[in-house]
Amino acid sequence: MSAALLIDAAYVIAAVLFIVGLKRLGSPETARSGNISGALGMLVAIAATLFSQEILGFGAILAGVGIGGLIGLVLARTVQMTAMPQLVAVFNGFGGGASALVAVDEYIRIGETGAAATPDVAFTIAAGILIGTVTFSGSMVAFGKLQGVVSGNAVTYPLQNASNALIALGILGVAGWMISAYDPRALLILAAVSFVFGILLVIPIGGADMPVVIALLNSYSGLAASAAGFVLSNDILIISGALVGASGLILTSIMCRAMNRSLANVLFGAFGAGGTTAAIGPAGDGDKTVREITPDDAAVLMAYSKSVVVVPGYGLAVAQAQHQVREMGDLLEEKGVDVRYAIHPVAGRMPGHMNVLLAEANVPYPQLWEMERINPELERTDVVLIVGANDVVNPTAEDDPSSPIYGMPIIEVHHAKHTIVLKRSLSPGFAGIDNPLFYAESNRMLFGDAKASITALVQELKNL
Repeated sequence: MSAALLIDAAYVIAAVLFIVGLKRLGSPETARSGNISGALGMLVAIAATLFSQEILGFGAILAGVGIGGLIGLVLARTVQMTAMPQLVAVFNGFGGGASALVAVDEYIRIGETGAAATPDVAFTIAAGILIGTVTFSGSMVAFGKLQGVVSGNAVTYPLQNASNALIALGILGVAGWMISAYDPRALLILAAVSFVFGILLVIPIGGADMPVVIALLNSYSGLAASAAGFVLSNDILIISGALVGASGLILTSIMCRAMNRSLANVLFGAFGAGGTTAAIGPAGDGDKTVREITPDDAAVLMAYSKSVVVVPGYGLAVAQAQHQVREMGDLLEEKGVDVRYAIHPVAGRMPGHMNVLLAEANVPYPQLWEMERINPELERTDVVLIVGANDVVNPTAEDDPSSPIYGMPIIEVHHAKHTIVLKRSLSPGFAGIDNPLFYAESNRMLFGDAKASITALVQELKNL
C-alpha cells in the first residue's frame, strides 16, 4: 500500500471520528465520549498531515505541541465555569486568526514565486482572510463583552446598518482587486477592513444574544478553516472546517428558534440597546406586591412536596452554586421528592452552558429535561425553584404582545403550583424588562446570593 493511500485512509478515519463525535455531542449522556472521539480524530489527522508533508522540522512541531498542550492544560484546570463562554470566544478567535494567517502566508508565498495565483486560489485566499479576520476581531469583542471589559449592552449609532453595508461592499471590492492581480496592498487593506468589520458586527449585539453570537462565530471559525483547507489543498482541513461550520450554523438556527427571532434580527436588531425598565430593589415597586420567603419556610415547602423542578440560569453560574444545588437535590430525593432540572436552550452565556455547569456537579443526566419536555409537566409540579434565571421564565413572552421578548419560547414555570425565585433583587435580566412572575400570588422571592441561599436551604433540609 502506497504512502499516499495510507494518508488518505487516515483522513477518512479522522473524518468518521469527527462525525461520530458530533453525533454523540448531541446528548449529555454521550457528550464525553463524543469529545474523546473528536480529539482522537484530530490526533489522527495531525499525525497523517505531518507524515504527508514537510511543513516544518519535527523539532519545531513538537515544541509547538508542547507549548500549546501546556497552555491548554493550564486553561482547562484554572478557568472558572463562569468564564467558559469567554474561553470559547477566545478559541473561536484563535481559530479564525490562524486560518487568516495561513491564507496570508500562502498569498505571500505565491507572490515570491513570481507566478500569479489562479482565480480560484486567489478567491479562497481572500475568503480565508475575510472570514478568519472577521472571526478573530468579532470574537475578541465577544470576549470583551462577556468579560466585562467592554459594555455588554448593544452599542448603536446613527446609520449603523447602512455604514456596515457600505463597508461590506468595500470589502467585496478589495477582494475583487486582490483576486484580479497580485498586490500586497490589497491584502493589507482587506485584512484591516475585515478586522474593523468584525468589531462593528458584534459591538451592537447585546448580552442577551451572546449565546447566538458564540455559536455563529464558532461557525465562522469552521468556515475559515475550510477556506484554509482549500488554500493548502488539504482534504481533512476542508472536511473538519465544513463540519464545524455546518454544525455551528445549525446550532445558531436552533438558538434563534428558541428565542423566536431571526438571525438578521439578532445581528442587526440591537436587542437590549435601551433598557425599557429601570432596575428596582426588593423593597419597592409601587403598587406591586412582592412576597418574600425565608430559607426554613422554603425548605419545608420543598421537603413536603411530591415534585420539585430547578430552573438554572446565568446567576447560578455566577454564584458557583451548582454543587450546593446538587446537594439540595440529593437531600430532597432522600425525602422522596421527585427532582428534575429544566434547561432552556439559551440559558447562560453560551450554548449548553447550564448542561456543562450541572454536569460539573455530577447531576445525573436523566434529571436534565429540555424545555419542550418539561413544560407539559409543570402544571403537575408542586414547586419550581428558579436560580438566577429571568428572561427565560418571563410570562410576558406569552401574554404581552408589546414585550420585546413576546413569542420567545419560555419555561412555563407560572403554571406550577408554587414558584420560588432566588435573586439578589428585582432587577431585570439581559432583556432589560420587568418580570411579572416576581409579583404573582403563587411566587415567593428568596433574596440574596444564590450560593448562600441554597446553602441555607441545604442546612434547613438537614434539620427537618
